[in-house]
Amino acid sequence: MAKSEKALLMGNAAIALGALRAGVSFVSGYAGTPSTEIIETMIKIKPKGVHIEWSINEKAAVETAAGAALAGGYALAVMKQVGLNVATDPLMSLNYIGLKGALVLAAADDPGPSSSQTEQDTRIYGKFANIMVFDPTSPREAYLMIADAFYFSHKFGRPVILRPTTRLCHGYEVVETEEPLDRPIAQGFTKEGGRWVIFPRLAYLNHVKLEAEQIELSELFSDYRGNTLIKADAAKRGIACGGVSYHYVIEALQGIEGECSILKVSTFPFPKKLARAFLEGLDEILIVEELDPYIEEEMIALAGDRRVYGKLSGDMPLAGEYLPDLVKKAVYNFLGKTRLLKPPLFSEDPPPALPIRPPVLCAGCPHRGSFYAVKIGVKQLLREQTFKKAVFSGDIGCYTLGNAAPLDMLDACLCMGAGITMAQGLNRVEKETLNIAFIGDSTFFHTGIPGIINALYNSAEILVIVLDNAVTAMTGGQGHPGTGISALNSSAPIDISRLLSGLGITAKSVSAFDVSSAAALVREAAKERGVRVIIFHGACAALEKRGADDCWVDSEVCTGCGICVKRLGCPALTMRGGSAFIDNGLCFPCTLCASICPVGAIKRG
Repeated sequence: MAKSEKALLMGNAAIALGALRAGVSFVSGYAGTPSTEIIETMIKIKPKGVHIEWSINEKAAVETAAGAALAGGYALAVMKQVGLNVATDPLMSLNYIGLKGALVLAAADDPGPSSSQTEQDTRIYGKFANIMVFDPTSPREAYLMIADAFYFSHKFGRPVILRPTTRLCHGYEVVETEEPLDRPIAQGFTKEGGRWVIFPRLAYLNHVKLEAEQIELSELFSDYRGNTLIKADAAKRGIACGGVSYHYVIEALQGIEGECSILKVSTFPFPKKLARAFLEGLDEILIVEELDPYIEEEMIALAGDRRVYGKLSGDMPLAGEYLPDLVKKAVYNFLGKTRLLKPPLFSEDPPPALPIRPPVLCAGCPHRGSFYAVKIGVKQLLREQTFKKAVFSGDIGCYTLGNAAPLDMLDACLCMGAGITMAQGLNRVEKETLNIAFIGDSTFFHTGIPGIINALYNSAEILVIVLDNAVTAMTGGQGHPGTGISALNSSAPIDISRLLSGLGITAKSVSAFDVSSAAALVREAAKERGVRVIIFHGACAALEKRGADDCWVDSEVCTGCGICVKRLGCPALTMRGGSAFIDNGLCFPCTLCASICPVGAIKRG
């Protein structure tokens, strides 16, 4: 985009364009809401001279980006907050040895959470690891701030974290783009006598240097444009805030701006000099920040006998997303104000409660057929008393929804890849239990392979079900090694069956929609010993073209037993007028319901 051009941009798109403006030459990452669109924007643009890849997992993303940065390139690694957990090992060590070019890690936090296992706060990673963190408050600021992140990364030779949150990532703002910045041309990797090798002695010396840098950065960040102070003369109260909450505070103070000072903190290390200027003349301080009390703890250390209200005092929620109404109420309580009256056209009555809509597998989702087939097969085994009980461990993805009624096929789920390894531990304690682990095809490549090898190495007794829908579905349909579809081109797909064969496992395959065959295969595999694997194949319904002939219910044949509705939980199936009914606006059609109808009332065409 040209310098004067303006565009309405999603926050993730603004981050991508800001990285291109800064001169990024290498982009890697693993898809995960709310960060996915950063790389997807890059893929759509296809910028010349920029390598873009979906990495196998977040650890690989950071390590490949680190290599690019060691060669003098400007690299960007993208992930969500739980992905940072996977990438922490290389990131911590990289901060000790340093780099030549620049590396920015965009790790998107998810207050709420909207689509994550945790509400963890990436700012605390910065504090823990002595890594700079930039915390933008809006898409416009994120566009500018990621360039600042690259600048500081190159200046100090350290990785830097950019920490957007869900509202920023998926919010929109008119952004005026600017001309590309000048950056040094990458000169390539240079050998420097072990400079880039992390030995204990080098780690110690660099740790000392890192601690000294924190003091220097605190001073620099007190004058950084992302940290701002709005000083209200004679005000005895002040509000310190960060992230999108800053804009909610500004909105709440409309009309009464002069009644308190405002400090916006957008970095780690904490800008102590600026914070001291903010505290001058104040008696009370309110802290408004989502997730962990980072700003609050730093402010308490500087506040002396001033009263500090926030999470630690019990005046602000410790968890969850801070929405505008919550912030407005907190600000008005802090200032001793009654809430502003709404215009007469608006009712003060609360709106009616919205119906609860729990997440559900799509109509036509192959995972529904897979879960149902396993359920049928296991029930038969338990009736035969082959096992005392069955425990199902799962993984992160669409198939996590297998825990919901009526399928009820997920008893434990921890993190990416943990379904396979948890099943091993469960079985060691209850040896007469059938332990079945579900994992998706993309997650299998992400962190499932080490679990399989661990099971073989330690002679585990587990049955692994790979749910292969030929895509990374939950995050929007990205490719993975099993599809051969990469970010910018294609490669030869890696066949899961052949990979397992190399480990000595003969995996069996079946269609996710062939319930009877799949259930029989489950019963057969369960009775075998060691590590067994069944691959259920079925294309993702969200990405496949719908069939021409929808399913329908012959009401004259239907007995109204409701088996199709009660057992499958398909959103296209309901009961209407004493008969099953299929909503053709939702039907895929996968014919799973037809295969289990006891009277043959469901037909296709």
